Amino acid sequence: MSMSAVEPGARLSDRFLLEERVHQAGGASLWKATDEVLARPVAVHTFSRDFERIDEVVTAARAAGRLTDSRLTQVFDADDDGDTAYVVTEWVTGESLIDLLASGPLEPERAAGLVAEAAEALAHAHEAGLAHLLLTPDRLVWTGGGTVKVLGLGVDAALTGTTSDDPAAEDARGLGRLLYAALTGTWPGEEECGLPPAQRTEDGRLCAPRQVRSGIPGWLDSLVIRAVLQEPYKGQPALTTPAEIAAALAHVPRPMPVPAATPPAVPLPGESGDGAVTRIGAPPGARTAPPPGGLTPAAGTASGGASLSRAVVIGIVAIVMVAVGLGAWTMGRNLAQPETPQAQQPTPTATRSAEPESLEVVKPVRARGFDPLGDGKEHPEIAADAIDGKSSTDWHTDSYTSADFGRLKKGVGLLLDMGKPVRIADVVVELGGPKGSSIELKVGDSDKLDALKTVAEKKNTSGTVTLTPSKEVSGRYVLIWFTRLPPFEGGFRGTIYDVTVHTPGSA
Repeated sequence: MSMSAVEPGARLSDRFLLEERVHQAGGASLWKATDEVLARPVAVHTFSRDFERIDEVVTAARAAGRLTDSRLTQVFDADDDGDTAYVVTEWVTGESLIDLLASGPLEPERAAGLVAEAAEALAHAHEAGLAHLLLTPDRLVWTGGGTVKVLGLGVDAALTGTTSDDPAAEDARGLGRLLYAALTGTWPGEEECGLPPAQRTEDGRLCAPRQVRSGIPGWLDSLVIRAVLQEPYKGQPALTTPAEIAAALAHVPRPMPVPAATPPAVPLPGESGDGAVTRIGAPPGARTAPPPGGLTPAAGTASGGASLSRAVVIGIVAIVMVAVGLGAWTMGRNLAQPETPQAQQPTPTATRSAEPESLEVVKPVRARGFDPLGDGKEHPEIAADAIDGKSSTDWHTDSYTSADFGRLKKGVGLLLDMGKPVRIADVVVELGGPKGSSIELKVGDSDKLDALKTVAEKKNTSGTVTLTPSKEVSGRYVLIWFTRLPPFEGGFRGTIYDVTVHTPGSA
């Protein structure tokens, strides 16, 4: 069989029946096909005689086929010895990241969980010497079976001739971009991908996710920038490999299927809801028009299935009619009965709600890392970064082997000197890291630990936390005291980006 004469209905290796050409470009074609031996749908790439990278594609496919991580597209066969060179992979159905973002950015926890799965899969691939190099939102799929799938490992790069001097850094950057897209609904890369371009500052620098959308935890915002820009951020090192990103996201919950309020129409495998074919198994950037007349091979339904569907519909209608009848009867009874008088609401003059107390910000004179139960020092050189009013800087503890400080001590903290005794209304602390921080607010007129009284606390928390004393308290010293630490890159570390102290105003 000639490489240039492959048509629908052709069989490769007396096994793979080519049914529908999904995409064709540059001498390579992607087909939806059927593995007649195992009776399952597969994706098949075939190549014309003048396609220059057949050897590279087949070699990459064979290497990818040796990987066992189920989150990577499985390669079933690859051959270039016969009349037609081809690569056979699994036919993946589901929603790409672009599909998931159609209704807006994802919740931070779900976005982190999706990319965590992809990062772990790519870390395994890099251990075997394979890279992706073309991570775009349509390469990350939430499958119909409720799992994450990374499409095109090795094959995408070989098809397009893409190479990199630092494959690990390139894939780390790609993972960061996927996370940026999931959090903001925009794309920070230069290539067209079906999402709006990310926002940038006047000097062309990429806006951090938290500058685009509120509610993103500071630690996740920092992680994205460290991966996308490949540079240190907020005192933390750049993330330059998929393994580093996987470690940084190891603690996040893994995604679960999101129930839909109304079941959407189910498109053909490889199609979007509008009938256009999504690049599931296709080269990056590939979308084709829907089949003529809108007909698909899935349009036909067995008569038995149709009868069952009609029976189900009739049953549902009957149930709805009974419910409506009962509702109408109940409403009629209620209307026929005299209305029960409601308890009279108090007039505004009878009960007066307390007006909110006005607050004023009082700035600390200085700050220091506070470690009275250890060596006395806890990064004092960066303590001032937690009171400079900037979320781009931080103070953090040392890294420990466990959340309880490696059982070396009961806690560490950040001590603020207000310069003189002040009344404390509340203290707002912007924490870094995921959930896991337990902190106490201590106030007193001495900088000795046993002289500082605990007036508020929060357990297993993260993000912006407000510590409010239960009664009026005053003191010169304010201590943010960590009693447990959140996970941080394989260890445990507490981070404070900013602290704001409020005192009651003169209303």
